[in-house]
Amino acid sequence: MNILNTENPNNYAYTTKHLEVHVLGGLKITKLESLRVTLSVQKSKQHDTSTSSVHSILRQSIDLYNDNQVEKLVRKIAERLEIGTSITRRILQELTQELENYRFLLISNEEQANKPYYKELTEKELRAAEAFLKSKDLLGKTNELIGKSGVIGEVGNRLLMYLIFTSRKTNNPLHCISLGSSGTGKTHLQSKVAELIPEEDKIEMTVLSANAFYYFNRTELQNKLILIEDLDGAASVLYPLRELQSKKRITKTVVHKDARGNTKTIHLTVEGPVSVAGCTTQESVYEDNSNRNFLLYIDESSEQDSRIMNYQRAVSAGQINESEELKAKELLQNVQRILKPIKVVNPYAMRLSLPQSVFKPRRTNSHYLQFIEAVTFYKQWQRHRQVDTQTGEEYIETEIEDIKNANELVTEILLRKSDTITGACRNHLEILKRYLKEKNQTTFTNTEIRRNLRVKESTLRNYNNQLLLEGYIRRIKKVKTKSYCFEVVDIQEYTNLKELINKSLESCISQIQLANS
Repeated sequence: MNILNTENPNNYAYTTKHLEVHVLGGLKITKLESLRVTLSVQKSKQHDTSTSSVHSILRQSIDLYNDNQVEKLVRKIAERLEIGTSITRRILQELTQELENYRFLLISNEEQANKPYYKELTEKELRAAEAFLKSKDLLGKTNELIGKSGVIGEVGNRLLMYLIFTSRKTNNPLHCISLGSSGTGKTHLQSKVAELIPEEDKIEMTVLSANAFYYFNRTELQNKLILIEDLDGAASVLYPLRELQSKKRITKTVVHKDARGNTKTIHLTVEGPVSVAGCTTQESVYEDNSNRNFLLYIDESSEQDSRIMNYQRAVSAGQINESEELKAKELLQNVQRILKPIKVVNPYAMRLSLPQSVFKPRRTNSHYLQFIEAVTFYKQWQRHRQVDTQTGEEYIETEIEDIKNANELVTEILLRKSDTITGACRNHLEILKRYLKEKNQTTFTNTEIRRNLRVKESTLRNYNNQLLLEGYIRRIKKVKTKSYCFEVVDIQEYTNLKELINKSLESCISQIQLANS
């Protein structure tokens, strides 16, 4: 029996007693309704008696499913190579069958290669993950393990981001945007925390075209974590991304021609929910997206600089235990794998309220409640599973401890949500306050700040304009020199705002505890 030789993917060989046929360029595995190939046909060597084998080669592009084209090729081969038509026809039919079978094999292999990978946990890995999720001070131990996995500093942000990524398994996932100056480690933090999420549960993207999201399979994105390296590279998909976050599905209507050439209108629908994370330096540009996200401001302090640089030196010196980092990553990934979708009910939700200072309280309140649910969801192995008698649905309930944990993590988020200036400007103002306190002075000049805090003139001008507009600083005239300088209006305003938010959150907890006593 003749066998199709596919060792060379660009030149399949099919040799028979009478003919030697080569399929040039391999096979396309799309458009299964046709079998279009380019053939090179010549006599087998033992039957080729011509003096020049070059002139006895026939090359032809053909659809082997088109009977008219095949018959023409049969007659051409018979005439050119002096082979009987019945023999030629049989060889082409056998070749068609071989190519058809091999194409199905290629399709099957590609489907297997593209099939999502799902790791089967061993009994030992399963027990370790369960024991970890049942341990006391779960969030504290999780944060410690995140640090061991190689995430340096960012103690609050890294745990907050990990819990936001975990919420992808719930019906109301959370989203986050990492904000900071260029080179401060926004993308690094996101990618390092994302390493703790199983590969099968995340999709990483760098640049996206305008219609990219609409051409995923209908359920391909469900409960996935979408990681966007830089929102500047996803500017064209920000609208469908917002809709996917809010409505948990997107639909696009397009015109399509069927096989008969008839024009039809079809709907491309992609289902959520999804959890989305991205990075940017431009907070104000993405305001509509920011409203749907937790805003995580990167630690740009000199202390964080020192921690990162010391870690970099330790890596270069070979002092980092990479196997310990890998163990921490694998354990947290396995923890994610055994978390199962389950409904969370917060019996204390009606007694919770946000500080009056928070801007856009409707959406912020929704995020706050969802984050408490995410904390409870992560602690599902420590919660008693209950059954709704009316619907038969399983659920777990939020405990006061979950609200306390959430409050500790979300205070900084609410603080930023209550601020009237951008995060970058706020960071500058707090650094400025510390500088003035160290120098024991209340006024400053632009030249002094540029020289001592190393801020670009254009950047400082933008900060000052924003701070003057919002009333955080004022311009004053020196009596002696008649020159102008700036003065911070209220050194304690941010501290007072933080205390107000803490007091508001603690008041809710006190009322809940009093009602339960």
